[in-house]
Amino acid sequence: MRASGDGSETVLAGAFEHAPEPMVLSRTDGTVVRANGAFADLFGDPAGLEGRVWHELLDGDDAQRGAALHAEALNGDWGRRVRLRLAPAGHSARMAEVELRPVPEQDRLVVLTHLLSPEETDLRVVGELRTDNSDSVLWSLDLSTGCMRELFGPTPLGALLAGNEPELEHLLERVHADDVARVRDALAGAFEGRDYEQRFRVFDRLGDERSLHVRARFVPGDPDRLVGIVDDVTEHVQLVRRLADRRRTEAEHGRLVTELSSKLVSATTVDEVMDLLSEEFLPIFGGYHAVALYVENGLLRTSPSARERGNTDIIDGRRADDTDYPMGAVIQDRQPRFFESRAEVVSRFPSAVELLRNTGKSQAWATVPIFGDSRIALGVWQMVWDRPHHASRDERALMLTFAGLAGQALQRIKAQQAELELADAVQRRMLPRQVASFPDMDIATKYLPSRADWRICGDFYDVIELPENKVGLLVGDVQGHGVEAAAAMGQIRVAFRAYATNQSDPGVVLGETNRLLAETGEIVFATCGYLVVDRETGVMQAAWAGQPPVVLAAGGGYRVWEPETGPPLGVMPDTEYTVTTSVLAPDTTLLLCSDGLVESSDVTMQDGLAAVGQALSEHAANPKEAAHVLADMAPAGRGDDIALLITRMTRSVPSDPETFSTAVPAT
Repeated sequence: MRASGDGSETVLAGAFEHAPEPMVLSRTDGTVVRANGAFADLFGDPAGLEGRVWHELLDGDDAQRGAALHAEALNGDWGRRVRLRLAPAGHSARMAEVELRPVPEQDRLVVLTHLLSPEETDLRVVGELRTDNSDSVLWSLDLSTGCMRELFGPTPLGALLAGNEPELEHLLERVHADDVARVRDALAGAFEGRDYEQRFRVFDRLGDERSLHVRARFVPGDPDRLVGIVDDVTEHVQLVRRLADRRRTEAEHGRLVTELSSKLVSATTVDEVMDLLSEEFLPIFGGYHAVALYVENGLLRTSPSARERGNTDIIDGRRADDTDYPMGAVIQDRQPRFFESRAEVVSRFPSAVELLRNTGKSQAWATVPIFGDSRIALGVWQMVWDRPHHASRDERALMLTFAGLAGQALQRIKAQQAELELADAVQRRMLPRQVASFPDMDIATKYLPSRADWRICGDFYDVIELPENKVGLLVGDVQGHGVEAAAAMGQIRVAFRAYATNQSDPGVVLGETNRLLAETGEIVFATCGYLVVDRETGVMQAAWAGQPPVVLAAGGGYRVWEPETGPPLGVMPDTEYTVTTSVLAPDTTLLLCSDGLVESSDVTMQDGLAAVGQALSEHAANPKEAAHVLADMAPAGRGDDIALLITRMTRSVPSDPETFSTAVPAT
């Protein structure tokens, strides 16, 4: 540099000479024009440095990197620091950061070197290791200009995120729309002197979405800066999402397993069990088709709904001991069989070719036995996949568990069916096989067991021929279910008959029966309605113990007659039951029923009586037809037993016109 002029050049030359950092002035070809004192101290005789190319003073391959840096500076790309190793003669290499700057109005370049201490060198090495071949960037943001730069030179991730546009606003333009407000708010705090940490999504220069975790410290100075780390956590975020999806799937899987297991445990029919296995378990195993068959009289049978879906004709009705097919073999030895491909099935069961021909795109099968506690196969369950499939150990264990639950359900259902048949036989044995008949009365009765369970119940009816041309009509309902209720019902009916044949007053008959029931010491209660009809006059005398009221209907209308009622039988031993009188008009139909016909938790008795009265008025001329209609409609549902008795006088009797009119509405 020249030491003449207005004095400023002299100052600059002195600053150059005495600068603490090594510097040289070079020509455009890289030869050294002058080295300052610090550089001479590092390399020895300054005269010996002049004329040498500065980047030839670098160690090893760094000489080529220095040459490239020189060429870039000549092309206008200067001001970038590059870490290079200087090679002083007779000394070990020294690590330095090298930066080139042009000298205005001269074809010269100043080569600035910043010697790194061992600690700085170590930090630089650690920084480079942190970013080398990793998804991280060490960065600095100038808060006065909004420009970012990488601390240790460009990295692949930095190129994808910023490229040649390191301005903050350009980077913010690529932040995900859902995250940009949060990122800007955090940056506003950084401009006020706070540290920064955010996790957000951006779109890189290729348009791919990435998740970044950015941390930085506020470094005061001139200018203020943020210095920090950018980590690409896209894979981590995706992994977390996959794990969350997997947990949700497993939770849903577990919920479905629990729900279907509960359905199996509570199933009430064989067809319901078969349909659960054939339809609702498919999602758990990812199959596209399943079929469940039970053994009946030595044959394999499917449910009606499975037959409607088709593809079961070749299986339904096949002998259960036919071991030429997988189903028969599994039933015979109770060993599950799993086939990953068609070839496996055919190699073991050649006769199954016909079966496979009708199964379309089936590619893999799992066939497990359905057995109960006795280890006797009750059926077989087959899951089918439309692709080659290896059933894992967990899948096999789960299928066997479900098959075991299904077997227990089938055993329970068969036992319940046997109990139902016994209950029905006991129930009907307790009821009169045939009620008394009279030439001047049409009488129809109906008993319907509850559909809510399999237990014996206590509803009953009876028709009793009485002296003096009278008839007793009786309907009752014993509290509870089971053999005790049925036995109590039989006792009450026998007691009624015994008392009624010797006593014409229905109130006395009800009172004596109540006393007998109370004296037995059994905690049994029964509602009851007892009606004595004079066949000559049509006069009705009623004694009531909590039963639903009487419905009287003729063509075009109906009314509800509510006799005065007392407590149920068996509650208070000394109860006296009031007798209420009315007249059964000619061509009028009378209905006595238990509360199961007209009342439930969902249907009020008023609504139930209205529905029954309307139907009875439409079929009043034919009691048997009316009984069938009321049994089919069952307004209150079939959650309880139903007993009903319908009668109609077939010859004229004196009537009280004030007691009944077909135009009178229900009360």
